[in-house]
Order: sequence, then structure tokens, then C-alpha cells
Amino acid sequence: MGGGLKSLAKDTFVYGLSSIIGRFLNWLLVPMYVRVLPSPGDYGIVTNLYGWTALLLAFLTFGMETTFFRFSTRKEEHDPMQVYANALFFVAGLSGMFLIVGFSFLSPICEVLGYAEHPEYVGMLMFIVALDAVTSISFARLRSEEKAWKFAGIKLFNIGLNIVLNLFFLLLCPVIYRHAPHSIEWFYRPDYGVGYILVSNVITSLANVVLLHRELTGFRVHIDGKRMRRMFLYAFPVLAMSIAGILNQSVDKILFPFLFDDKAEAATQLGIYGACFKIAVVMVMFIQAYRYAVEPFIFKKNRESDDRRSNAVTTLYFTIFSLLIFLGVTFYLDDVFKYLVSPRYYEGLKVVPVVMLGEFLYGLYFNLSFWYKLNDQTYWGTWFTVIGCVITISIIVWGVPQYGYIACAWATVACNAVMLLLSYFIGRKRYPVPYPLLKIGGYVALAAVLFVLGECLPIETPLWRVLWRTLLLVVYIWVAARRDFPMASLPVVGKYFTSK
Repeated sequence: MGGGLKSLAKDTFVYGLSSIIGRFLNWLLVPMYVRVLPSPGDYGIVTNLYGWTALLLAFLTFGMETTFFRFSTRKEEHDPMQVYANALFFVAGLSGMFLIVGFSFLSPICEVLGYAEHPEYVGMLMFIVALDAVTSISFARLRSEEKAWKFAGIKLFNIGLNIVLNLFFLLLCPVIYRHAPHSIEWFYRPDYGVGYILVSNVITSLANVVLLHRELTGFRVHIDGKRMRRMFLYAFPVLAMSIAGILNQSVDKILFPFLFDDKAEAATQLGIYGACFKIAVVMVMFIQAYRYAVEPFIFKKNRESDDRRSNAVTTLYFTIFSLLIFLGVTFYLDDVFKYLVSPRYYEGLKVVPVVMLGEFLYGLYFNLSFWYKLNDQTYWGTWFTVIGCVITISIIVWGVPQYGYIACAWATVACNAVMLLLSYFIGRKRYPVPYPLLKIGGYVALAAVLFVLGECLPIETPLWRVLWRTLLLVVYIWVAARRDFPMASLPVVGKYFTSK
């Protein structure tokens, strides 16, 4: 068990290089966007477009990442490479059909979405999504083959390229244009800010294809009808679950423009919400890095034996770390993190603790969702996420016109809390896992008490406020290190600790 946890910690650390560090670098683009783009409404357009990206990507990948993990690790599977080939062929074909249909009806689609004046925004968005869907299967193969460093290297290069392109188009080009417009006027338009964010993404998506050419070529594709049918039947509930899950996370950004009569005001409010939402993305980054590492870990453990304790232990460690992140961000929100956005966006900072709470609940739900994946009963996940989706949409449609974007944040909390409870109580009967509920509840209670102590004491002086909240954070770390967390399992620093 110890060796497996060390491997999981190492993989989480490596994937974190691309997910946490990489997204942190991308995260640093937000302060530039909110200052360079003319108004919060422009950033609202970016938020809306990338909300659609997440939904479309879930549709085009069709649940084939999880399906590939499941089928390639089955004991009766003798040729995992053909599982990969079938998954890749399916996603590539679906993505190609999506582009053909999308570009055939580009004008009416842009009319509905409100981008009739900029149809190229939607065209670039579709191209980005199609490329990313195909390469996501190749990234899944790298994860399955435990090539974590190659995975991280490509992701980091891609993120770095995106940052360089954004800096070039949004910062350097305006300077060049002011002093020597003739040198770049053949390709540069000063008023095309949002468009250049998409142009940068198109280029980086193409770069992914080039960097993954070994994974995308060099193998024989044999379409096995029986295998493909079984994969499709497994994947379809995962697809429905993924779409409902993405809607739970992104439907606020998709629906927001349709809930206001004043479209300019809607874009402005969405821009403020989207920018402040980015502050909470630290939790999202941790969950993604954890997911990249724990999915193949749990599936392989299950292939070796019916080891349910692994799921229980990893859930406890997830709780410890995610609550630490929650406290770290909320404690320093007023004195550090708010400077990631400009003063025009400060009114939206109130959503950050609520959004992070919702993401924490989603992470717990993810940990409690393995029972139906390992049992090949993914339809349960579909039901849970559809129920959650109905809750989310209902609260957003009812609450946003009355309370604004704060309703979106509380909709996420309500949705994830319901899915978490449903998965736990039904899973307890169908695939019991010995989750350490008392320990998990204890850490939740400890974090809640520390949060109240940190937020409710009226300390006006920033220095004293930071010192007080840092002391509370140290208390949480001390309790976790003393009671439950195996420090020796940590990569890099673990060698300085001895296991008990």
C-alpha cells in the first residue's frame, strides 16, 4: 500500500507540473486580460466562449478517456493498443463530422449565440475543440503508459507557447503598432483583442498535434465491431455524465447572456464573475492533477485485486489537501489574491469562497464515483449528474435575474452536494467502500472553525490579519501532519521524513 501511495504522490506531483504550475502560468494571463481588454464585457465574451469549449469538448471526447482506461486494463484484454486505436478513430471521426456540420451552419449558429458580427470567433472555437478532442485520447495513452514526464513536458510547452502568443498579440503588437504601424498592419488589428486570444489557442492546439505525432501515428487500426460496440455502450453513459457534469460547471457561463434583456450588462456581469472565478481555479487545478494520477491508479489496483481501501485512503488525502487549498486562498483573498484582477472586478470577490466550496464538493463526489465505474454501472453516474444538472439550471434560471452571479456559485454548491450524497448512499449498498468518515468529517469541521476564526475577527491592519490567518493555517497543517498524512509519501521532501 505504501509503495502504491508513493507512486500516486509522485504521479500527482508530475501531472501537477502541467496542471497546477501550467495552469498557474495561464492564470497569470487573467490580470493582463482584465487590464488590456477595453471592458469587463470583453472578458465576459471570453468567459462565455470558453464555457462552450468545455461542453463541446466533453461531447467530442465521448467518454473515451475513461473507456480507454477501463477496457485496456481488463484482464481479458490482450491487445490494449487496439483499444486505444478504436477510441482514437472514433473521436477523430466524430470531431471531423462536427467540423463539417459546424462550418456548414456557421452563420445561423453565430446568430443564436450572439456573435453574428464575429463568426470567426465561433469558427476558431470549433477548430480548437476538434483538435483538443483528438489529442485528449493521446494524452490518455501517455497517462496509461505512465509517461507522466512526457505528458507534463508537452502540456507545459503548450501552455508556454500560449502565454508567449498572448503576450505578443496583446502587449507587444500594440507597442509596435504605435511606433511602426506599417511593419505589422498586414496582420494586426488594434481592436481585435478577444480574437487574438482565440488565435493563440488555435496555434497551440495545432502544436499539440505536432508534439503528439508519435501517439497519433505508427500503429495499425483494426476496427473490431464487437469491441467497439462494448466500448460505445460503456462510453455512452460516461458521455451523458460528462456533459451533465460540464453543464454543472459551465452552464452558468453559457446561459448568463440569455438571462438579461441588456446584453451589454450581461457581458459585464459575466466578465466580473468569470475573472473572480479564476481566483478559485487553484482548487480546480489541484482536482485535475489529482484526477490525472488517481484514475489509472484506482483502475490498476482494482485489476490486481478488489482493493477498496485504496479508494478510501486517497479520498482522505484528497480532503486534507483540498481543504488546505481552500483555507490558503480564502485567508489571503483580501491581501494577496484580489490583486490578480483590477479594481473594476473587486465587487465579484465574494463569490470566491462559495466557488471553492462547490469545487471541493465536486472533488469529493469524484472520489465517491469510482464504485459505479469499477462495477461497469456508469448509468448511475448519468442519473446523478443529470439530477445535479437540473438543480444547477433551475437555481441559475431562477436566481441570476434576482441575485446576479452569486446565484451561479451557490447553484454549484447545491448541485455537487446532492450528487455527493446520492453517490455515497447508493454506493454504500452496491459497492461498499470503507471511507474514513469520522476523519473526513473532522477535517471539514476543523477547516470550518478555522475559516470562521479567520474571517469573522475584525482585524483591520493587513499585516496583523495576514499573520493571524497564517497562524490558523499552520494549525491545520500541524493537525494533518500529526494525525493522518504520511509525510514520507511526498515527492522530493518525503526523504526528510520517516514513516511511522
